Amino acid sequence: MDNIDRRIIEILHKDAKTPLKTLAAAVELSSPSTSERLRRLEDKGAIAGYTLRVDNTQLGYPLRAVVRINPMPGKLQVVQKLIEDTLEIVECDKVTGDDCFICKIYLKSIEQLDIILDRIAEHARTNSSIVKASPVKRRLPPL
Repeated sequence: MDNIDRRIIEILHKDAKTPLKTLAAAVELSSPSTSERLRRLEDKGAIAGYTLRVDNTQLGYPLRAVVRINPMPGKLQVVQKLIEDTLEIVECDKVTGDDCFICKIYLKSIEQLDIILDRIAEHARTNSSIVKASPVKRRLPPL
């Protein structure tokens, strides 16, 4: 991966809908050359897909929570299945340390968080935090 490939990724990360002509001009290549680089980045898996950023508040989910989950002994698979089946959990990482899972949840209300946590609490300890702000939005690691 060279500097042109890195620049292509940076531009597309900011706006995945950047037209090929605009992308080519930004990296100072022809459209066919830029298209070929895109194809190679996709084939290598460096670009795994193109995403849509959604304002979840506009979709009726004004609250976000981060929940750390530590399953009771023998309940890991049960808890993982609960997590997978809870649609409000939009992202979850299995981690090392005191907890096994760290989940991001989008919520319509605090009461909704209680309902979700009550289902999980039968099988795990939870620790939740409501997100106040996101000083660092999703970004690329240094290329």
